[in-house]
Amino acid sequence: MHPALQKNPYLHTGRATDLTGTDRLIYRLFEILPGFLSFGTLFGLAALSFFAPVWAAYFTILFSGYWVYKTIFLSVHLGHNFRRLRYNMSADWLQKLENLKYQDILHVVIFPFAHEPYQVLHESISALANSRFPKSQIAVVLASEERMGTSAQETAKKLENEFKGVFKDFIVTVHPSGVPGELPGKGSNISYAAGEARTRIVDAYGVSYDRTLVSAFDADTVIYPDYFACLTWYFLTEDNPLRASFQPVPLYNNNIWGAPILSRVLAYSSTFWQMIQQEMPERLTTFSSHAVSMRALVEADYWQRNIVSEDSRIFFNLFMHYDGEYRVVPISYPVSMDANVSKNWLATVHALYKQHRRWSYGAENVAYLLFNFMKNPRIPFKKKWQQAFIQIEGFWSLATHPLILFVVGWLPLFIGGYAFNASVLSYNLPIVATWFLTIAMFGLVVSSVFFMRLVPDRPQVYSWGRSVIMAFQWILVPLTMVIFSAIPGLDAQIRLMTGNYLGFWVTPKTRHQEIKSKTA
Repeated sequence: MHPALQKNPYLHTGRATDLTGTDRLIYRLFEILPGFLSFGTLFGLAALSFFAPVWAAYFTILFSGYWVYKTIFLSVHLGHNFRRLRYNMSADWLQKLENLKYQDILHVVIFPFAHEPYQVLHESISALANSRFPKSQIAVVLASEERMGTSAQETAKKLENEFKGVFKDFIVTVHPSGVPGELPGKGSNISYAAGEARTRIVDAYGVSYDRTLVSAFDADTVIYPDYFACLTWYFLTEDNPLRASFQPVPLYNNNIWGAPILSRVLAYSSTFWQMIQQEMPERLTTFSSHAVSMRALVEADYWQRNIVSEDSRIFFNLFMHYDGEYRVVPISYPVSMDANVSKNWLATVHALYKQHRRWSYGAENVAYLLFNFMKNPRIPFKKKWQQAFIQIEGFWSLATHPLILFVVGWLPLFIGGYAFNASVLSYNLPIVATWFLTIAMFGLVVSSVFFMRLVPDRPQVYSWGRSVIMAFQWILVPLTMVIFSAIPGLDAQIRLMTGNYLGFWVTPKTRHQEIKSKTA
């Protein structure tokens, strides 16, 4: 057994069915908790609207005021990170590295893929080849899946032949299918690939685990030229880099001009949320395309192989393994990815829903955290409380706030009865709430300004009218909050509550437009 698992036998618990006896019952209760809080809030407010509509109306007004405050608070943080991002993108990071010993740093870059097309992977790997960081310090791992058949292996072989000799090394791994205890998906694939990279690259070249950074990229991750220089600088200047993961900002610029309007809004909503989180690092967890030292990965037995939300879970695995002495460092430098685009508009809407349900399924981390906090007395209580509150409140607000703002909060007007509807409060409720929500729309204006300054230059195939539409597309945010945040959030929490666990779903990569030159 790996030493990390000897220290904490529950480190890689994926769900209640992995346990027995009382532990299984406790873990099950923790799995139910997010959905219980979310549905309890929504049904409680609905009941209050029927039995005590006055109190429900006051709650709606207060909540709308709170949303104004939250909008202003988040907009300020977004502005701070935008300026930091722009500065980092203009800096000469190779020059910043001149006074640091970076020549022995090795970057191992893992590209897991299932059925992504050759074009997507080729553009991602080409960006590595065109970066300014020395290619002799970059090794590429193309992580394929045995279950995807011969076509995936042919794609991998073609890319290996094309890029062999460009980097320090380029290897292809084939994750075997049907491994007991594994969930088919990204987590099990990159864990296998990282283990292979450890022996076939890091050990083979005699590189220290402490000087090896592993980047878990998505197949469509395209780096900007100075990305690895920036990442290296943050790693070398961090006080304790072996107890930290490093998180860039995801920009969905690869195909943003050709993406449908809903895809654009949701893509950059995710970007802005990540930018805001980078200004509050105590709330930041690892997301797509993060980096972590090989030392930490080896000691925690790599990414967890039996869950859906592997990107965030690796942070919590390491947080538990190091007894709370682990953090995520925001580097405020972007990587470019694909907005979610499928073969037609309806297919794209379906894919967007499934993608956000998978992200919302990160609520499975709540049970993992609470259960392991109960089992690990070495983590300080303050850190336990902080992490538990952040995760529970985050998934609760994701599933409830949009519905309270735009649906449930207005129920007193419809089910409050004659006495309430004849009151002054009934008349003032829509006026006051609408006034608050109108002020909150200021956040959409901020989003529109930042969006237009982050997207690439408009390709010539699109007219100026496309730019106008993209500037005003943010009026759709209330709709997307309900349909693509609250509803898939509740869907994910229902699955956890009922034990109908979600499997890993691969976001389709469909390109209707080639990558254009990116500016920021």
